[in-house]
Amino acid sequence: MKKTLGTFMTVMMITACGGADETPVASATIDQAAMQQEAAGIAGQFAGTLLPTLQQAMQEGGAVNGINVCSVQAPLIAQNLSEQSGWQVKRVSLKARNSALATPDAWETAVLQEFDQRQQSGEPAGQINKAELVDGEFRYMQAQPTGPLCLSCHGTEIAPEVSAALAQHYPMDLATGYLEGQVRGAISLRAQP
Repeated sequence: MKKTLGTFMTVMMITACGGADETPVASATIDQAAMQQEAAGIAGQFAGTLLPTLQQAMQEGGAVNGINVCSVQAPLIAQNLSEQSGWQVKRVSLKARNSALATPDAWETAVLQEFDQRQQSGEPAGQINKAELVDGEFRYMQAQPTGPLCLSCHGTEIAPEVSAALAQHYPMDLATGYLEGQVRGAISLRAQP
């Protein structure tokens, strides 16, 4: 990633300093596309690591066990990916379950609202993403859809033992009431060139 960011920064400096013919502008577009592809790959790694871990935990001990694993493993996966990649990786939601880790900033809030509108207009939640250069940072978000597995902890009908476990791990939980297919939140990445 550092090579991608270095190339991106060089092209942006050439373009900003006026040494630009049409080639640097085209290169800047290509580098943004490369950064988006890299960010999408990291978001895919996050989901590809968490989902099987969560599935196994739920098979072994139901949704309560899933909550125990998700509350510990999801932040660790994000931390490990951040350290390995150089990107800041986290999950955010308009209805945060963990307010200390998942509360969106202003840009993330606007993008999550856009994701909700896109999903309501018929775009499948799992295919919704956005990449943008914001205040000198490259930002990327990938929507997290509410799948069948998610409904036992994030849906409209939650078992009493699951509600009790949620209250224990997440006393300020807002992340319930979702229907299958809705955008539940997003994996958010950012990199400083």
